[in-house]
Amino acid sequence: MATLADIAVSGAINLLSAFIFLLAFAILRLQPFNDRVYFPKWYLKGLRSSPSRSGAFVRRVVNLDFRSYIRFLNWMPEALKMPEPELIDHAGLDSAVYLRIYLMGLKIFVPITFLAWAILVPVNYTNNALEAAKMVADVTASDIDKLSISNIPLKSQRFWTHIVMAYAFTFWTCYVLLREYEKVASMRLQFLSSERRRPDQFTVLVRNVPPDPDETVSELVEHFFLVNHPDHYLTHRVVCNANKLASLVKKKKKKQNWLDYYQLKYSRDQSQRPQMKTGFLGLWGGKVDAIDYHISEIEKLSEEIEEERKRVLKDPKSIMPAAFVSFKTRWGAAVCAQTQQSRNPTLWLTEWAAEPRDVYWQNLAIPYMSLKVRRLIIGVAFFFLTFFFMIPIASVQALASIEGIEKRAPFLKSVIEIKFIKSVIQGFLPGIALKLFLIFLPTILMIMSKFEGFVSLSSLERRSATRYYIFLIINVFLGSILTGAAFEQLNSFINQSANEIPKTIGVAVPMKATFFITYIMVDGWAGIAGEVLMLKPLILYHLKNFFLVKTEKDREEAMDPGSVGFNTGEPRIQLYFLLGLVYATVTPLLLPFIIIFFAFAFAVFRHQIINVYNQEYESGAAFWPDVHGRVITALVISQLSLMGLMSTKQAAQSTPFLIALPVLTIWFHRFCNGRHKSAFVKYPLQEAMMKDTLERARDPNFNLKAYLQSAYVHPVFKGDDDDIDEDDLLSGKMETESVLVPTKRQSRRNTPAPSKISGGSSPSLPETVKNGQYSIGDKERSWLIV
Repeated sequence: MATLADIAVSGAINLLSAFIFLLAFAILRLQPFNDRVYFPKWYLKGLRSSPSRSGAFVRRVVNLDFRSYIRFLNWMPEALKMPEPELIDHAGLDSAVYLRIYLMGLKIFVPITFLAWAILVPVNYTNNALEAAKMVADVTASDIDKLSISNIPLKSQRFWTHIVMAYAFTFWTCYVLLREYEKVASMRLQFLSSERRRPDQFTVLVRNVPPDPDETVSELVEHFFLVNHPDHYLTHRVVCNANKLASLVKKKKKKQNWLDYYQLKYSRDQSQRPQMKTGFLGLWGGKVDAIDYHISEIEKLSEEIEEERKRVLKDPKSIMPAAFVSFKTRWGAAVCAQTQQSRNPTLWLTEWAAEPRDVYWQNLAIPYMSLKVRRLIIGVAFFFLTFFFMIPIASVQALASIEGIEKRAPFLKSVIEIKFIKSVIQGFLPGIALKLFLIFLPTILMIMSKFEGFVSLSSLERRSATRYYIFLIINVFLGSILTGAAFEQLNSFINQSANEIPKTIGVAVPMKATFFITYIMVDGWAGIAGEVLMLKPLILYHLKNFFLVKTEKDREEAMDPGSVGFNTGEPRIQLYFLLGLVYATVTPLLLPFIIIFFAFAFAVFRHQIINVYNQEYESGAAFWPDVHGRVITALVISQLSLMGLMSTKQAAQSTPFLIALPVLTIWFHRFCNGRHKSAFVKYPLQEAMMKDTLERARDPNFNLKAYLQSAYVHPVFKGDDDDIDEDDLLSGKMETESVLVPTKRQSRRNTPAPSKISGGSSPSLPETVKNGQYSIGDKERSWLIV
């Protein structure tokens, strides 16, 4: 069990690590040759030029202005200066709202910390229950636990203080959540109403288009929307399966990079042409001329790419039963995206299209009917992943106790009893070991999400974040508490009667606060400082710059600004919400560590968002309901854990008063979602009409069809010389006036609606339909396709 001295050693190690990281960052960011690593966002916006282009060679590499080194921490106040509206314009609403999660953490935990330390800490400390427990049973405890609820004796009236504080903390947290939900919903609506024109505002994704033996998918989509959305339909683009083509293009790009590397190498030393082996990773195989080999490989790939491209455009099997359908107005797109299109609810399924940057093209080729099966498979796989990960978690918990190590490895006793080593093992190693176990988890969860078939990067990240959060709750939180408690109290369980075991658990659960304190310092202090250093992007940039860069475009591509990483960052934040809310009434000592994390992380990520991260997409803060729901989940878990703890303390009279808390919290969650969630999943028709009206007044001659025509072209087709051919094949051709739409149908399969011309109940087919065509205009719309 870690003591105050162990926590102090861990704090010193992590503070020293954070200081070293910050000092290294402060020095490296000032060097001209690192400018593109630490300020890539400004380069991508064209607002910053390289300081290493002019001047003496030394000044182009090293910053000789010693006054700038004195102000090495000035990046923190600079990061806080930019107002939020300007930040939204600069980085987008997603990034600005992401930062509000850290602010919300400060708003919740700063008042809670003051209350807890002013009221609960004195109440806990002025008892001696742990000393008495040590005399009765072999219970491990430390000085830190004297500040927790474990130090209050059974049946004590002091538990009423914790119950009152639980209500106060719950009401304050709910108040902050409500205000933030209202604020973010208002920011989202304001952002959507003031945002400039974007293709996704006019476009919906249509999936599960029914097959038709007489018409292609493109013709069927065009006919359906001309008939059912005649006043608003503009154009469409069917989805094609170009995954193999994209793979070939990616492979060609890799070969081109190697060719650039060998050509640059040869230009620097022309005494000998570079050689390479053709085997796996260049480790074996026959030696060949590297430049000639890659030129030959690129030519072969170019031929394969051209053949595959023609096949994709001409083979009907490569056309998927899905399409991006664009409308003349936002109002028309909103009506289509938010309504059922067919009497069969499984056909003609519509949803808002993601913005072009946000589309995950590989998954558009997955048949819609297979998605349920895929998600079932991944659900089962995630269950087993979560369950089996308990094994390394249990191993980590073994490190959390010196006594446990001595019992399992007696030969190490003389080494680990050295005071400093003992403090390092208990105060530092458990946190770093757990963090190392979690390194590869986000990648695994993202692969799972991709297999499930989500069609946008934002939805992939949100699903991955949800799974990551569930994993953290079960393995990091519950696993650490339950597994650790079982190891520490094993001997006590064996030697006690059965009715004493719940009491031992009630005392042991708060003791895991020391483990989480060490984890917060490792992950939330040193880890965040390592984030701002950006060691990996720094090394990769200079390697690319030395071996691959020949032009300014190459140098721009070598920059790796990255993004916020919602799928990894947000669940990690939510773990701190969970720890803070659970231990607020149990072990308030943990709360200051939480506050330091939120404050430090807010400054660091604000700097990164302003200067580094280039967000891949803009969802308009669509993730906020998930954030709200996870804080509510943490709140309910904290209430239930307090109820369980109270039941072990024989506080029979006070425990029933806690039952109302989770009920009220869940009701509050339902209220907030009913009041504000629709702003994140639906687009109000009133807002759409206002935006359309204003836009028509300001720019009445804007050619919307030309603007939308190529917005949803698959990336592998962009920039091709014969892109027009692909447009002709995969897109609709509707003009703003009435058009004749050819049809290949051989018979009338649907009963026509009454004609506006004849007004009869059973009108005859228009002459154009008899001739294999039907007219869609302002005067003649005579039948429906279902």
